[in-house]
Amino acid sequence: MTGAETVYETDALIGQDIEAYLEQHRHKTMLRFITCGSVDDGKSTLIGRLLYDSKMIFKDQLASLEADSRKMGTQGENIDFALLVDGLAAEREQGITIDVAYRFFATEERKFIVADTPGHEQYTRNMVTGASTADLAVILVDARQGILTQTRRHSYLVHLLGIRHIVLAVNKMDLVDYDQAVFDQIVTDYEAFATEIGIKDFTPIPISGLAGDNIASKSDATKWYTGTTLIQHLETVEVDANTAGEKPFRMPVQWVNRPNLDFRGFSGLISSGKIRTGDNVRIVPSGRNTTIKSIVTQDGTLSEAVAGQSVTLTFNDEIDCSRGDVVALAESPPASADRFEATLVWMSEHPMVPRRGYWLKIGTQTVSASVQPPKYQIGINTLEHLAAKTLDLNAIGVCTFSTDNPITFEPYASSKTLGGFVLIDKMSNNTVAAGMINFSLRRAHNIHWQAADVDREAHASLKDQQPKVLWFTGLSGSGKSTIANEVEKRLHAMGKHTFLLDGDNVRHGLNKDLGFTDTDRIENIRRIGEVAKLMTDAGLIVLTAFISPFRSERQMVREMMPDDEFVEIHIDTPLDVAEARDVKGLYKKAREGTLKNFTGIDSPYEAPEDPQIRIDTTTLPADEAAEKIISVIFDN
Repeated sequence: MTGAETVYETDALIGQDIEAYLEQHRHKTMLRFITCGSVDDGKSTLIGRLLYDSKMIFKDQLASLEADSRKMGTQGENIDFALLVDGLAAEREQGITIDVAYRFFATEERKFIVADTPGHEQYTRNMVTGASTADLAVILVDARQGILTQTRRHSYLVHLLGIRHIVLAVNKMDLVDYDQAVFDQIVTDYEAFATEIGIKDFTPIPISGLAGDNIASKSDATKWYTGTTLIQHLETVEVDANTAGEKPFRMPVQWVNRPNLDFRGFSGLISSGKIRTGDNVRIVPSGRNTTIKSIVTQDGTLSEAVAGQSVTLTFNDEIDCSRGDVVALAESPPASADRFEATLVWMSEHPMVPRRGYWLKIGTQTVSASVQPPKYQIGINTLEHLAAKTLDLNAIGVCTFSTDNPITFEPYASSKTLGGFVLIDKMSNNTVAAGMINFSLRRAHNIHWQAADVDREAHASLKDQQPKVLWFTGLSGSGKSTIANEVEKRLHAMGKHTFLLDGDNVRHGLNKDLGFTDTDRIENIRRIGEVAKLMTDAGLIVLTAFISPFRSERQMVREMMPDDEFVEIHIDTPLDVAEARDVKGLYKKAREGTLKNFTGIDSPYEAPEDPQIRIDTTTLPADEAAEKIISVIFDN
């Protein structure tokens, strides 16, 4: 049967009985896989061959191609495949496959979704995106080039992301005369590297995407090859997702479903295991136990549900449960902690800034997190552990991080859902890193919050005031310390209990070990934020006078405080005015090059975009500025 006849037969079924066609595909298993490799290894050609050989091209396109081929006196198969590949190449040239392109095709045995990712090193982050949901990876190698750095990088990432089915597709065998010695040498080289990074098994296949060798049928040109074709392997490999039902039950709660007062359900996608009505479950991290009352789906109420199903669970008890919580079997719940070691793949063009606050999203949980300087960076070619102070684009490193609240987790090796996370820049909302949790740190389990009977409300009540942090920010020489001092004098005269934290003064003691690099500036503000928080817990009104040049860190401190207790005050002074004042002579040193990392000269200042109070010191003297601040805070 020709390809055209197969397509016509399928189209006829669609036209005659769409239900029969859908039923034919409904029960097929699904394999998600990724194609990756270096630039020009032949990914687009291979995908074109897979699409063509699976006969998933439109009937009218095929008929048009066949008509053209008859006019040209050429073989229809060659012309339609060539045009299909040209279409994929055109997409690449237009920049479409700089992102991840997902394509669907099917054979008689299975359905497939293939993630087509770019081979350029600068787009490694896109490869990580495509691999994050894949069951199998096809790693292409140009038979003429052998194992390249990008081959190693992609192999390491594939293994890191937990993909256990790997095909080493040695492509373009037609360009090396189908030489078995070339193929064997590439397999030997790859095996040595694979063993070193922990890949226990892979399937090598000699192919030619252009000629179709060993894609859908065995090639006469490689009689020495006794293995399966690529499509046969894709059709028969066991999908890891099928084993998810054998793991303990886990369902991250996506939302609370309450259409009426008589129904309160908790909806989500079951990531592993199975659940039945009557089962004992635990809500993590709260630790509350209950039993399953019902399992509700769009198709009705079930007695049992398994991994991969979206369900709404109802409980026999009224207990607190919300988005971000995890429903688990009571006898085998996941852990929760707030300090971890993880492997990070840095995906941003801007380097990682240690100790800066990022949003961490894991499952349905989103928390604030800070990352410590890397323990080490991994050298892709040698697998050495390299010293590093930060991570740049595409770098892979091992770091420790902490979150502001405990998260429910499992090591990535056990659960992609509860072990894999992304970091998001708080200012730009861009995803900057993908991470895999290795384990929680022991101190996370050994340190517990000690409750005190005299709490922050009691401290504030005794002082008869609402605690606040008045955060003065602006360039050096803008007048922060002067105005903050004036404000504190007025507050003191009003009988308020206050404390002023000044940038220079703090660096004489608490922060004497810090310099003025971006990393040290961030740690400087983090420490001040923690001290200010402790002082507000004592009921004080805290004034801080720091340049605090980065929006992210000012936002970090804001998030430490209860609502309405953080007041951002921008002492807005133009650079030329601040430099003209230069009371301490710092601008002069910076201009001469003897003072490095000086804000406004060779280190940036990110002005507040929407401060609660803005003071223009070119028009307002310090005493009037102080009066304005007092009036805004206490008269509103």
